[in-house]
Formats: sequence, structure tokens, C-alpha cells
Amino acid sequence: MGRNTRKRRSPLAVRAIAASAALAVAGGGLVWANFYASAGESSDQNNVKAAGAQVATIDCPDVGQQLSDVPDGARAGVDKELATLDQQVTEAYKRLADTRRDQAADPGYVNNAILSPLKSKRTATIDRIGQNIQRAGGKAPQGADQMAECQGVEAETAAGEGQQQDGQNQDGQQQGGQDQGGQDQGGQDQGGNGGQGGNGPAAADFQDITQVQPNGGAKGVGGNGLPANGDGGSTGTFTTDCGTNENENRNSDNVIVAPGVSNGAQHQHDYVGNQGNDAFASDQDLLNGQTSCQNQGDKSSYFWPVLRVQDGQDDVDANAPGGGQDGNVGTIIQASEAQLKFVGNKKSDVVAMPQALRIITGDAKSFVNGLANANTNWSCTGFEDRQLTDKYPICPDGSSVVRTSNFQSCWDGQNIDSANHRTHVSFVQEDGSCGNGFQAIPQLQVRLVYDVQAPQIQNGQVQNAFAVDSFPDQLHKPITDHNDFINFFDENTMNEMVQCINGGQNCQ
Repeated sequence: MGRNTRKRRSPLAVRAIAASAALAVAGGGLVWANFYASAGESSDQNNVKAAGAQVATIDCPDVGQQLSDVPDGARAGVDKELATLDQQVTEAYKRLADTRRDQAADPGYVNNAILSPLKSKRTATIDRIGQNIQRAGGKAPQGADQMAECQGVEAETAAGEGQQQDGQNQDGQQQGGQDQGGQDQGGQDQGGNGGQGGNGPAAADFQDITQVQPNGGAKGVGGNGLPANGDGGSTGTFTTDCGTNENENRNSDNVIVAPGVSNGAQHQHDYVGNQGNDAFASDQDLLNGQTSCQNQGDKSSYFWPVLRVQDGQDDVDANAPGGGQDGNVGTIIQASEAQLKFVGNKKSDVVAMPQALRIITGDAKSFVNGLANANTNWSCTGFEDRQLTDKYPICPDGSSVVRTSNFQSCWDGQNIDSANHRTHVSFVQEDGSCGNGFQAIPQLQVRLVYDVQAPQIQNGQVQNAFAVDSFPDQLHKPITDHNDFINFFDENTMNEMVQCINGGQNCQ
């Protein structure tokens, strides 16, 4: 999933920035500095209060999520400009990571040398987005100046202000702590944000699954909390076996969010099912592509960020975009199981998905975006009644890491995509039904299992950590996990799926 966008800062982030004090390294000693006493303070005030503070990452408004009405004729141009916004943030983050000495010497450095130039670039890009929309007959977004301005997130804020109970997020997200000094992990010296690549994860991003209380198993976000195949409604299932990416089919594109943009995701995806998915694939290309699925009537594309072990080793993409160039380092781990199952709706029958329907679940930028679109479920085999949303699990011997993604299962009945790639689909309501006149479609459930050695945490430091690939500024947080799907079942197979699910059968 691409990262081009975000809503204005979440209330949690505002509270955290207003309340936190940043730990900094200045002149060899530890200095506490109140970084942003108020989210509304002027740049001059921020310059003074940032003295000596270590900014961990950069938080920018989510432009794309505010573009709910983009004419079809403007989509291609807008998507490329949104990808440009992503790259601008990445470049600014890399500059942030490379200039720690300058930041320690000059309290205004981050604002003057990184954030202000970034705002200027973003302003020009957002203006071009508006021009694209206007030329196609739409209305340009308002508040470009506000959308262009980014904030530095200081180390202490990045360490987390959320409330955690039984391993589950209850009120905002628990954002893992950042190691302020170097640490050795897999033979690699780490920077201030931890991790083999210097941008996470940190020890606080992990939790022993045996210390988590049972909390009901994997859920989708959207207030459902209900099994899609409960009592009544459509109770059947349809399972498709597409392998575990034995072909090592990977790239750092995202044809949904950044079509036509190479390295639009800035992190590697595993692909199963359709073998022709890259940034430049048209619907016709995908329709005519090969599939890794045993059922050749399923040419759908299923893709998610790879999982890596930060073992100090280089993988094949160590010097490539989406890999080492974007802070994604270590050994890529292939899933031992990849279960793709479609289930029904608690209240009603399901209807067929339209061909080329696109669904993104989760948010690759939720570390800075907040929880509005987050959808993460982390657990271990034998403990799947205990789920973590914002921590990676530490599994006991003989247990494997499990990632589960339950997709949106309500469709507006018209569109195969939307401008923000969100509003054409939704999760069910509290009672299990679809709201706003949406129709129930088969719910995709993806369960990935990884045989990975548990990381070791000693003295607040983590060794041999594992993490999903992410945008560099997202610090490899577990809350950023996400999953993508493009429907290319042929008509007969889709109809078979619908009949199985509505008829209460279990098919494959």
C-alpha cells in the first residue's frame, strides 16, 4: 500500500506532542528539551524549543485521504503527484537521519534545513494536484498550505503515549520506544531509531505472547468484532491455494496507489496469485497474466509487505530501491503458510465481486497517521485467541509468528476503486450488516505463518529482530502492516464462490 496521504494529525499525536519531552544528545550529555509544548506554536518558538532535541521521524498530513472526489481523467496525474509527495518525505527523512551532528549543534536546523524546504516542495506538488483536478473538471482541494506543513516527531513522542492493556490498543496506538544510543544487532551498529538499518524496530515494539490475555482472536477494523460466518446469513467458505511465493515474485511497486510509478511503495511486496503485477500492469495485463493459484480461474493478485529478520545479512535488494536504499534491510523470510479464504456475511447473502475490484486493508503509514485505517493482527500459532495490534509477538519455542488480515466486506455496488482507495468499500457495522446501502461481498481473510526465531531482548535492546518492510519514516512499526487485493476471478469461479458461501458449503 502506498503512503501518499494522511488525515490531519490524530488527537493522540497532538496530545503526545503537546505533552512529551524529548531526550537529546548534546555535547556528549543527555539534555531534556520540551520540543513542542503546543501543536499550534509558531516556527520560531519551535526552533527555540527544539534545542538539542532528537527528532525521530517526520509526520506529514495525509493528502490523498482528503481527495475523495477526483475525476477519472485526473487520477493518473494525481497518483503520480501523490507518489512524489511520498518521495519528498523519504528524502527529508534520510536527510534527518544523516545530519544528527548538525542538529545537535543548531537548534533550528531541523526546521530550517529539513522541514521548511520540505514544505516548499510539498506546496508546489499539492498545487499541481489541484491543477490536475481542475483541468479534469473537478474542484481543487482546499487548505493546501496546511496540507503541505510537516512536523518533526521527537524521540520521546515516537516512544509512545498510547494506553496498552493486555497487549491490545485501547486508546490510541502504543508507539514503540526508540533506542537513543547505538546498539549491536546481527553485527550491525544501529542509529538512534534502532534496527539494523537505523530506522527500527526497537525493543518496545515486541511483546511476549504468553503474557497477553486472550482477547477473542483476529478482527477487522470498523467496529465489527463479529465473525463473518456467524449464525445465519451466509455461512460458507471458499479457499484458494496460491502458494507462499515460492517464485520469489517481489517488487517495491504498488499498482493500486501508485500506478505507473516505479518503487511507488518504497518497500518490497510478496505477490501470490497473479504473476504480472507491477506498477505498469494494466487490468488487461493482469487478466491475461499467469497465476500461482491451483485454481486457474483465480488470477487475482494478493500482495503484502515482506517480513525480514534483521540478522546483519544483506538480501538481494541491499543496494536497491525498496530495499537497502529505503531502509529495508536483513534477510527476507518466506511464509511457511499463506491461507487465502473468503467467508460470508452474518446478516445476508453475498454478491459477486466485480472484476478488477481493488481493496487495501490496513495503513502503511499508521505510525504517524493514527489508527483510522489501521488493521493489524499479530499472534503466534497455538495462541491465536491472543492478538496484538501494535506489537510484534515473541513466540515460545515450537510456535510460529502469525499475521492475519481480514478485509473490508461491504461494497458500494458501483466502483472498483475510489480516489483515496478506501471509500468504495467498508467494514460491516456492529450488527454485522453493511451500512449506507452497501452490498455484502465475500470477505477475504489472509493468514500468513512464519517460522522465525524469536528475537532476544536484553537491557532494553533487541537482537535479531523481525519486522515488516515499511516506508523509511514509519520506523518498521508493527501497526503499519497492511494487505492488498485485486480481484481477477473469472466469472464462473466467482459465481461458484458466491454459491458456496451463500449455500453454507466449504469449497476450494
